[in-house]
Amino acid sequence: MTKLDSTDAEKNDGRAIRAFRLPIFTVIALAIFAFVAGGFGGSFQSKLAEVQKNDNSSYLPSSAESTVVANESAKFLPVETIPGFVVFHRDSALTDADKAAVESARQAISRVPGVDADGMQPTQFSADGTIASIFVPLIAKDDGAAVSGEELAATEQKVLDAAEQAAGDMEVLPAGPGGLLVAFIDAFAGLDSALLGAALLVVILILLVVYRSPVLWFFPLFSALLAIGLSSMVIYFLAKAEILTLTGQSQGILFVLVIGAGTDYALLLISRYREELHSYPNRFDAMIRAWRESAPAITASAVTVVLGLLCLTFSQLNSNKSLGPVAAIGIACTYLVMMTFMPVALAVVGRWVFWPRTPRVDHAADLATHGMWGKIATTVGNRDRSLWIGASILLIVLFAAGIGSLKTDGLTAAQNFTNTPDAVVGQELYDSAFDPGAGAPAVITANADQSDAVIKAASAVEGISQDAGSVCTQVDVAKVSELIKTDPAAVAQAAAAGCAPPGFTAPPINGRTMINAMLVDSYDSPQALETIKRLRTAVHAVPGADALVGGSTATTLDVQAASVRDRNLIIPIVLAVIFVVLALLLRALVIPVILIATVVLSFAATLGVSGFFFTHVFGFAGADQSFPLYAFVFLVALGIDYNIFLMTRVREETGEFGTRAGVLRGLAVTGGVITSAGIVLAATFAVLGILPLVFLAEIGFAVAFGVLLDTIIVRSVLVPALSHDIGKKIWWPSSLATSKD
Repeated sequence: MTKLDSTDAEKNDGRAIRAFRLPIFTVIALAIFAFVAGGFGGSFQSKLAEVQKNDNSSYLPSSAESTVVANESAKFLPVETIPGFVVFHRDSALTDADKAAVESARQAISRVPGVDADGMQPTQFSADGTIASIFVPLIAKDDGAAVSGEELAATEQKVLDAAEQAAGDMEVLPAGPGGLLVAFIDAFAGLDSALLGAALLVVILILLVVYRSPVLWFFPLFSALLAIGLSSMVIYFLAKAEILTLTGQSQGILFVLVIGAGTDYALLLISRYREELHSYPNRFDAMIRAWRESAPAITASAVTVVLGLLCLTFSQLNSNKSLGPVAAIGIACTYLVMMTFMPVALAVVGRWVFWPRTPRVDHAADLATHGMWGKIATTVGNRDRSLWIGASILLIVLFAAGIGSLKTDGLTAAQNFTNTPDAVVGQELYDSAFDPGAGAPAVITANADQSDAVIKAASAVEGISQDAGSVCTQVDVAKVSELIKTDPAAVAQAAAAGCAPPGFTAPPINGRTMINAMLVDSYDSPQALETIKRLRTAVHAVPGADALVGGSTATTLDVQAASVRDRNLIIPIVLAVIFVVLALLLRALVIPVILIATVVLSFAATLGVSGFFFTHVFGFAGADQSFPLYAFVFLVALGIDYNIFLMTRVREETGEFGTRAGVLRGLAVTGGVITSAGIVLAATFAVLGILPLVFLAEIGFAVAFGVLLDTIIVRSVLVPALSHDIGKKIWWPSSLATSKD
């Protein structure tokens, strides 16, 4: 960064310090608060799992059709459950002893707390006799109280333990929506330790290279941990009060975002502090000057990211709607700690933290005239037009080369994992031996006087099972449970014959009834989603029925539809908000348009590269519908950061040297620190790949690659070359547009 010569230092020293004497006490007070609150909040980091919600139904608004059906159907059931199975398998046919062991396991499972024993059904055996399946509904909500993810996982483990104890040497596997949901929850087990540990290790290694100091790296990392503690405490209480929804995905993104953004802010502030130490004998005066010069860019960056993330509150999906506040809280807490605790701590400990490259008061020469970034800036100035045209073509080529491979039509539950958990193996076994759609039927609620017409319409839909008893009115669980206890064979025989007789069906409630329709295909398959679309069309058309369709498959369909709607609505809002922030910050209209256009072009290139790698390198089956929205929000909000850091310095230099010289000087003095910041942020997001979930691996790759693309191509070449080529007109309509070029 540009060094103040001795005259500048003497001229500005007194005024700068006097101007900031008053707020110093506020900064120190906030630093103490950040230290105490962040340290205390660290204990809440491990508690976040208690308030997580990872089931699709908690993501949807109350107006979604599947949510309305879930609320109606809850009146017909003593408890709300998540269907699941325990599968017993042997390569050869199960023996009589095996079958007895399975029945013993069924009895043991029925006694496990958290299992809806009344909702369990007789054991199924495959046609070839090698597989047995027990239907195990896990209680998801009892008397209106939702069961936490941790409790569900614990219940599932107890179920499997009970089954394994009775099964002998048979293979025992979980399956069904319950088993897969618990596998998803288990994927986040140890999230705080594994993810944080990997992210911190990566950042430490990078900071050791950047600072070449065995001590200095500690301050940004310790500050980031305080920010995580502070944000964890705030989010815990908000999620516990159900003001926001915290998902495992949101928690994972929160941790890497805080570490990455916090380290970025630290790099910018410490870089300016090191610069000022060459001009000020008093380290406190140097920090005050560095804080003052860094604060506008860091504040603008934090505000831009926070506002961009808060645009997610326009989402229909509760998961998206709350990711915005969760991440925004993380950024706000990070900004607070990095702009209060860290500068105070650095100023207190003194210059020695930079050892062995301790800065001395030598009024060092202007760094904008030499070094690698000075040479890069000179090249940009000499070949501006060819460079920005070439960079633009490169980004367009990257977009075109891979966008055709990007499939965002969703993933099945099994495809969501980068590994193969037991629940996926169990589901494959179950699907190979039994009706794939069993256990997770479509749920229809309708006016009771039109139930026969609704059943007839649903039965005729392609994709609905044509076996006897596939489309039936909901049974009275209490009556059937009692019959199972006294005569299970009769229940099995009745189930094979068709629907339950009227005496065993649930009576209408408020003139409404509940109907279950078994699907031919697995509940989360693309074919099942298409069946739900056809089923809704068919039953909606029944006159006077007011029929609605819900269930696990319908919930997935509604989540996918809401994701597409959110993407189409929120992306333009984010662009508009960022444009306003940039226009206010830079006091111009042309350069904000340029900056947004370049970042959008970079985002498009990232989508193309991601599509190619997801399909042809990583072998993923596709991407979630929300992937483009998440990638856009993080890439545009974070990508615009680096342009803010660059252009605020360019504007500062333009006032003295003119636009074209200011562009080159701004590039030269910010190049090193911004590139380091980009590498740190990319590395922290890449750490998401250690979790065995496709969605987070894809987000981690896209953000990491996109940030590097922004840092190396957009901010280092495209933006400065284009700005240098256009000249002072980039500042229109401000007064700089009429100053020297």
